[in-house]
Amino acid sequence: MFENLSERLSGVFDRLTKQGALSEEDVRAALREVRVALLEADVSLDVTRDFVKRVQKQATGASVTKSITPGQQVVKIVHDELIAMLEGDEDAGRLKIDNPPAPVLMVGLQGSGKTTTTAKLARRLTEREGKRVLMASLDTNRPAAMEQLAILGGQIGVDTLPIVKGQSAVEIAKRAKQQATLGGYDVYLLDTAGRLHIDEALMDEVQAVRDAVNPRETLLVVDGLTGQDAVNVAAEFDGKVGVTGVVLTRMDGDGRGGAALSMRAVTGKPIRFVGLGEKTDALEVFDPKRVAGRILGMGDIVALVEKAQEVLEVEQAERMMKRFQKGMFNMNDLKMQLEQMLKMGGMQGVMGMMPGMGKMSKAAEAAGFDDSMLKRQIALVNSMTKKERANPAILQASRKKRIAAGAGLEVSDLNKLLKQHRQMADMMKTMGKKGMLKQAMAGMMGKGKGADSMPDPGQMDPKLMQQAARQLGGMPGMGGGGGLPGGLSGMFKKK
Repeated sequence: MFENLSERLSGVFDRLTKQGALSEEDVRAALREVRVALLEADVSLDVTRDFVKRVQKQATGASVTKSITPGQQVVKIVHDELIAMLEGDEDAGRLKIDNPPAPVLMVGLQGSGKTTTTAKLARRLTEREGKRVLMASLDTNRPAAMEQLAILGGQIGVDTLPIVKGQSAVEIAKRAKQQATLGGYDVYLLDTAGRLHIDEALMDEVQAVRDAVNPRETLLVVDGLTGQDAVNVAAEFDGKVGVTGVVLTRMDGDGRGGAALSMRAVTGKPIRFVGLGEKTDALEVFDPKRVAGRILGMGDIVALVEKAQEVLEVEQAERMMKRFQKGMFNMNDLKMQLEQMLKMGGMQGVMGMMPGMGKMSKAAEAAGFDDSMLKRQIALVNSMTKKERANPAILQASRKKRIAAGAGLEVSDLNKLLKQHRQMADMMKTMGKKGMLKQAMAGMMGKGKGADSMPDPGQMDPKLMQQAARQLGGMPGMGGGGGLPGGLSGMFKKK
């Protein structure tokens, strides 16, 4: 999401921050590039013009151009204005679903991912908020639409309304309301039918369902890949049905992301969630601060912490920390790091969330340092005996040949893995002695300040952010090789 825009803006701001002193013309020239980058990212002309105008008004003042760090001041202004453009007056991810059973109406065009999004939202409400959810398909037009929702419900462990052939959408909605009331459900999600385009029949049906159940939330699901058409669809639905929030799907495949940037400004409706994949857990709350940080290459430390918390149990983390503080780090530990990296979104996903690592992520991908490499390294560890994993120092030529052959790889691949292990073991020992490891683990597992109190990336000095990234590169669960910038850059040179 926003990959192309982030790349363009990073280039603009890199030049600004390296210049030192800035004239007002320097700032204007940079903002002209920002304007082009936003338009190419499919942000609407009016939104782009208004955004650049607001930034320029603040960035061309004497307090900025004559400050000690003028380039960073401009980046900070752009960061804050991005947040202002995306942010609403309420918590995007918090739905109004008190006083059960709360009806939530899912609307949108056919092919936007409405049914899958309904299942994703049901899973999120069930697992993260402890809600008892009922799903009901009101789509009587699309073949097997009801069966699709029933199958998804079975996969995620969420109840679906039994299918009764021949009923209208309104009749199904009323039956869902009754079932939710009698069955003690907290929320019932109504997956309405869609069309290939907006027409009277679609709107009449959605309005009739809305009037029958009086939904607490009406969430419009739109395909982020459609760019400005998504914004137009949102404006149409809101005008005729009334929308309380938007869910943008397929944002993992949109390198531009202009629809997300225009949506709030044009429609006035908050983007509540974004779909980032086909799996039923691939639904994220749309957080303007975190999105602004990603766009400007500042990473998303909060998301990184949340991912770590999902894959690492507290007791397991504490046991690991005690071992690492004593300098104990064997091949089993390294394998665990690599597996956690894959669970957290793989090499590219994790590096994309780390401050200042956007460019390093591309370099890693170009050098072949990707998820397939992590899997090959895991295969090498799996090819070792228990004794060899516990004490890799005993690995001599004959053992190395056997291990490499067992994994279908070369001895040189194993030697690289052993070097990575030594680097990580040394780093863990050093971090343990300095108390950095304990602090890092506390942050990862939600102790101490935790994820909610993480600093705003827009307020951080880029140099400090780079230092933080170096430390994060070797943290438990990060899978780095001696600190990402140093460790990985060394690996790139050898390729």
